[in-house]
Amino acid sequence: MKRTIYIVLTGILLASCGNSGNNSLESVIATQDLEAIRAKQAEISQQQKALESDLKTLDSVIAQLDDNAKLPLVTTIQAQPQKFDHYLELQGDVMTKQNVLIYPEMAGTLYRIYVKEGQSVAKGQLLASIDDGGLSSSLAQMRTQAALAKTTFERQKRLWEQNIGSEIQYLQAKTNYEAQESAVKQMESQLAKSTIRAPFAGIIDDVIKDQGTVVAPGQGSEVFRIVNLSNMYIEVEVPESHLTNVTPGKDVRVYFPILGDSVQTKIRQTGNFINPSNRSFTAEIPVPSNDGKIKPNLTAKVMINDYTSENAILIPQSIVSENADGEQYVYLVDADSISSEPIAKKVVIKTGKTQGDYVEVLSGVNVGDGIIDEGARSVKEGQQVKIKNNI
Repeated sequence: MKRTIYIVLTGILLASCGNSGNNSLESVIATQDLEAIRAKQAEISQQQKALESDLKTLDSVIAQLDDNAKLPLVTTIQAQPQKFDHYLELQGDVMTKQNVLIYPEMAGTLYRIYVKEGQSVAKGQLLASIDDGGLSSSLAQMRTQAALAKTTFERQKRLWEQNIGSEIQYLQAKTNYEAQESAVKQMESQLAKSTIRAPFAGIIDDVIKDQGTVVAPGQGSEVFRIVNLSNMYIEVEVPESHLTNVTPGKDVRVYFPILGDSVQTKIRQTGNFINPSNRSFTAEIPVPSNDGKIKPNLTAKVMINDYTSENAILIPQSIVSENADGEQYVYLVDADSISSEPIAKKVVIKTGKTQGDYVEVLSGVNVGDGIIDEGARSVKEGQQVKIKNNI
């Protein structure tokens, strides 16, 4: 309507300036009389101002008479089913069960170190050796004596089998041989303590003692720190209210704020004990090393998928209101009034879990309903509205 009036008035202006005065305008210009031209300019300017005043008057009247100008302007969203994954957010630190300090098993000078920091080692690999204080020489002598005892025993055994010699000689030779063998094994075990070997495959994280240092068993004499990054995990405390939802095999997204990176994994196991002090149980979540970027004691945000709905209706939390009885409600556009005069309809809803800016609607809203989004706080029950978008 307003646009039509503008078109009509513009036509009037053109007609007044063209049909009634076009020849006069051309004749004035043709005279090349400056005063006459200025006078004609002033006349047309006055006509323009008069038309602008009329337009303002018409705008004011239109605003008073047009009911649509007073209607609340709203936008709507259509309720559509979609998959909804809810995540329980917890904090935790990366841990590993294979992060140990290696101590010497015997006292002596650290004779030689065979590895350096950052080096990967295999299980049982020689890391360092300690001066054995002559134990290797003693072992060599004992092995010689054991070899002699073995030869004596074998000869005595053959004689005994041929009924030559006494039984006591055979038993003495056997006992002497067994005693020498036991002594050799004991010395070998003692000498093995002069070497330090890797208890498991991993990385030498720190070489604590220098070559030539005198070391001894006990606290404060650690020589290496070895870490295995292939079996790391995060242990989090889960509130007991999630006992039925947080179970082994559940999907987990682990985010590392320092790295700006995340990994997908699953819960490996859950604890069987509820901590009485904080009413929680533990959940163990394995994490990969990610090419060595993830390290023990790294802080992580753990998001456990504790709930999934394949056909959930989600709406923005910002459009949900609450009445004096504690009931939550939203406004819909009455489906029967959309084509003619859209009417706001207040419906009480029941909500479920929230994730970010959205909340799941369990009842009150059906698939296909038009939910008022923008303008939801300014409408009332049964009020006619003007929809800015199509549902």
